[in-house]
Amino acid sequence: MPNIESLSKTTKYQPEFPVAFANLAEARSFCRTFFRWHNSEHRHSGIALFTPCDVHHGRVEEKSAIRQTALDAAYTKHPERFVRGRPKPLQLAAASYINRPVANADERIDAA
Repeated sequence: MPNIESLSKTTKYQPEFPVAFANLAEARSFCRTFFRWHNSEHRHSGIALFTPCDVHHGRVEEKSAIRQTALDAAYTKHPERFVRGRPKPLQLAAASYINRPVANADERIDAA
């Protein structure tokens, strides 16, 4: 996951995150619960408010269609609330990098 710094901050700032773990078993138990939530329930702003599981398992199109249906219903019921017109769900970026791969040395020089 390219955004490991964000993951670390999310972990440490959880209200349930302890000051210290009593032992390795307690740390593992916390991490199992935390990562299940983080990957399956927590919606990430960096991936268009999808969960990592949605992205990994190819459910983005399906979830995006569901979002669009909800947005369309809201727009139909109260168009005055949408001053910019019909809303669209956030779109997932085509790629995400910490350090973008470079095809050759010439591109590296041009990017600098």
